[in-house]
Amino acid sequence: MTIATLSGQVSEEVEGAVLQVLDAAAIRRWADASVDLLEAHRGELDRMNVFPVPDGDTGTNLVATLRAGAEELVRRHGPHGTAAEVTAALAYGTLRGARGNSGVIVSQLLRGLAEVAAERPLDGAGLADALSRADGLARAAVSTPVEGTVLSVLRAAAGTARDASTLADVVVTVAEGAAKALADTPRQLPVLARADVVDAGGHGLVLILDALVGVVTGHAPVTVPDEPASRHHPRDRAALLGEREAGSAEFDYEVMYLLDRCSADGVEVLRARLGELGDSVVVVGSADLPGDDGGLWNVHVHCTDVGAAVEAGIEAGHPHRITVVRFADQPAASDAGRFARSRGVVIVVSGEPIVELVRADGVTALVARDGRAPSTGEIAAAIAGTRAENVVVLPNDVELTPVAEEAADRARTAGQEVVVVPTSSVLQGLAALAVHDGQRRAGDDVVAMAEAAAATRTGVVRIATGDALTWVGRCSAGDVLGLVDGEVVLIEQDLAAGACLLADRMLTIGGELVTVLLGEDADDALGQQLADHLRHSHPEVDVVRYRGGPAGLPLQLGVE
Repeated sequence: MTIATLSGQVSEEVEGAVLQVLDAAAIRRWADASVDLLEAHRGELDRMNVFPVPDGDTGTNLVATLRAGAEELVRRHGPHGTAAEVTAALAYGTLRGARGNSGVIVSQLLRGLAEVAAERPLDGAGLADALSRADGLARAAVSTPVEGTVLSVLRAAAGTARDASTLADVVVTVAEGAAKALADTPRQLPVLARADVVDAGGHGLVLILDALVGVVTGHAPVTVPDEPASRHHPRDRAALLGEREAGSAEFDYEVMYLLDRCSADGVEVLRARLGELGDSVVVVGSADLPGDDGGLWNVHVHCTDVGAAVEAGIEAGHPHRITVVRFADQPAASDAGRFARSRGVVIVVSGEPIVELVRADGVTALVARDGRAPSTGEIAAAIAGTRAENVVVLPNDVELTPVAEEAADRARTAGQEVVVVPTSSVLQGLAALAVHDGQRRAGDDVVAMAEAAAATRTGVVRIATGDALTWVGRCSAGDVLGLVDGEVVLIEQDLAAGACLLADRMLTIGGELVTVLLGEDADDALGQQLADHLRHSHPEVDVVRYRGGPAGLPLQLGVE
């Protein structure tokens, strides 16, 4: 059925079963339908992705973004909630889980809906208003808007929405206008014309609007215009690596992170600083989302100096969930589909300093925020984002292992081979990562990583928060507790003494390497005292020290 035919049917059936208002149930169906449609076209969108960087991940990013929104909705409201509550949850979830340029921009579509739904029903006029707001939000978020991208498609959709009245007429007119704008993108952006494709992000937005038409009218139109097969298969992706627009050829990495504890003025300073470091700067926030404290921002930039980009976030507020992708690791799409490499690793870490420690080709680090473990969707998105056929996940927490397994099941359904190594601490994860070898057979590498993790005994020094009875006696608030594999093995009054005694106890059955991980708020002197003690009491043991453990946990020990 063509969009023109559907427009006629809507005019005749609008008083029947066709929806007049987007209520909570309809919005839920739209979110689910969008994920399903994007998933069905994921490979196609990945192959079409040539701007701003031909890294072949737009479909993967959009699926991850919309899934994050749907999961946030379930987490907040389950099957309940008003239209305003549902759209706010979707908007926050997509903002938090947005991946890539297109994912961040599409999150603003949900934010526009949430802002309007908090004020009025989402009927035809309400949806038109929401699209207009989304257009403004998306363009304000991008440092240098470029025509011929998803921004152009969103603007066209918002513009055509004003020409209709009922909800059904609006969604059909919007989908049609977006499809026409998508067909124009190669004429607006030379890199698309050279590759003989339309914009991948814009195509993804058209699919999302198609899903909305299906929910509102009960029909599923095909609004994307007929195109030659080459439109979905760039002629020479490898050659395009040297033809990036907007200066991206100068930069080696895509850096994304979430940012909180940052003022609006601080965000403007951050935008300017990131603009000096790179391009494709997009910063969007939750400031106007109903029911949110406005404290979260999603930051995206293409740059070469990754450390400087993260430091800019530290100066502005508190960056977390940092992800870094090297463009050189995203080669031409092959017959294998969306897989850009054979091997990848996803590791959950406890602080930003560990991100620098684990950074390597094919390694993705997820940073736990204030002790909050990543969700199933976030881990699944990280697995997909590796663009690797074989992925190892290191959850570094016993309680997170089943969550990682669920995420792995999703990735397996999508065609990736995923193994979760049940590491119980970040120190076991570091030990596993230390023996990771991408040149080994995948199965052999997993075995080596699992053996290295299992051979690492983990100890923790923490401060008791109250009175309790332990295996070694009663402790009181303020006591220093030494734990090995989760069990209290000593109680001391002095922090340094407790750390030294715990290390001695762990080394009674031998060890070659002691890894010391200091907590975020621990004194450097604590690590130095422990290292000096081990140098005299166990000179045969190598000692390495890192910082990056969670706040409130002064010290962790790993003995290999």
